[in-house]
Amino acid sequence: MARYKLIDRNPRLLPVVLSEQIQPGSFEFALDHLIDNELDLSALDARFRNDETGASAYDPRVMLKIVLLAYSRGLTSSRRIEAACLHNVQFIAISGDSQPSYTHIAKFVRELGDDIQALFTQVLLTCDRLGLIGRQMFAIDGVKLPANASKERSGTHAELAHRAERLDKAARKIIEAHQRQDASGDEPGTDEQRQARINALHKEAQATRDFIARNAPRRNRKGQELKTNVTDPESAKMATGKGVIQGYAAQAAVDSQNQIIVAADITGSGSEQAMLLPMVKASEAVRDPDTLITADAGYHSTENLQALAEQHIDALIADNQMRQRDERYEGQAKHKAKPDPLYEKKPMGSAQKIGLYRPEDFRVSEDQSHCICPAGRKLNSNGSACTINGRSCHKYTGSQSGCGPCDHRHLCLRHPERTVVRQVAIFAKGQSSANEVLETMKQRIDSPEGRRRYSQRIGTVEPVFGNIRHNKRLNRFTLRGSKKVGTQWRLYCLVHNIEKLAGCDLKK
Repeated sequence: MARYKLIDRNPRLLPVVLSEQIQPGSFEFALDHLIDNELDLSALDARFRNDETGASAYDPRVMLKIVLLAYSRGLTSSRRIEAACLHNVQFIAISGDSQPSYTHIAKFVRELGDDIQALFTQVLLTCDRLGLIGRQMFAIDGVKLPANASKERSGTHAELAHRAERLDKAARKIIEAHQRQDASGDEPGTDEQRQARINALHKEAQATRDFIARNAPRRNRKGQELKTNVTDPESAKMATGKGVIQGYAAQAAVDSQNQIIVAADITGSGSEQAMLLPMVKASEAVRDPDTLITADAGYHSTENLQALAEQHIDALIADNQMRQRDERYEGQAKHKAKPDPLYEKKPMGSAQKIGLYRPEDFRVSEDQSHCICPAGRKLNSNGSACTINGRSCHKYTGSQSGCGPCDHRHLCLRHPERTVVRQVAIFAKGQSSANEVLETMKQRIDSPEGRRRYSQRIGTVEPVFGNIRHNKRLNRFTLRGSKKVGTQWRLYCLVHNIEKLAGCDLKK
């Protein structure tokens, strides 16, 4: 029989030199050197007034090291961070064997507030000093992440009031069922569970009514009421490729040379248009006059393009029709027809969005007296010199006898149940847009040089989100309120930038 060396797992008293656990070139070394030698934490020191009286406090430098190291390892829970400080040698070394409780850790992150922006800027200036920021292009984009709130508790004030009534109604049904059971003489058995459920329903209903009484309805610029959330009113319902979430849209501006995050922010709105100009302004400290700003169609608007033009900022902002104008995507329709349930990123069995007939699907006659729809029906001319948004067009309208019995109504009309006939406007080709900045941006982004430069955007910003979401495991925010969520997002952005510093000579 073969003989093997003994495996002995009895206790050992091994000497551990904590300083040797932090090796040059590692994230831990960059983090330790940066906080001890580069960052000014006097604002955090000023919070303490225990020079002569009071208990000793945990050094904010140590707390910051612990939190950033934990986030780099994918640890978000303060309880798991506390356990790491007790058992993980790297955490013991970086903290000097400090052992803060989970309440101290959670309180430190929660109360960082505005100080995190100053720390983020200082790390950014260190990256700039070491030549990590190229300034050729800044790519701006956002990633939608769930908030620490349930989307079931969202709605307008009327919807929330209706939900409170439904909760009370559910509690009454439980009480009635309990009374019927008592009358029949059955053993109650689950009395305590029923009462706990009734109390929980009443408590949630009352909390919803109190929220409605304390908070005025949220409204957009048009005066329309927006949905709000009882748990986190500053978060919002957002549509993603995998369904609707209750969360925040985390924003980042990333430099193309080394993927350094030069600006970070969050918004509790599904629309990201309003975040373009604030992100451009936040990157001013490290941006040159000739730095190119790139962003996708979610940031495209007349107001944004006009503001960028007035400030003489070089930018390439895509519009929704950019790919339709690109001849390289002419054959993409054949791929959309493939029966792959994951193509649209929707679960199987969900309703698929039907693409309606577009104006380019209609064939205009030579004399322009009529046009033929994809179903072969005739639409007659009802206006040859019409103007829409400053562009001339020819309008055509179908007949009730033609559109009424047509089998293609669901492919032609957005609301076939209430729309009688199809109307279509055919624009003359080669017309410029009424808005000069929109047309100028289209021409720039459609040029070969514009396409080449814009194509660098996705390879600049998307790997950053992949690193933070998957490598660092930030799949949801754990704090509530835009200020605290913004703090947590900037901390993760700090981790990403410090990782870039790990391979540099920080002492030069």
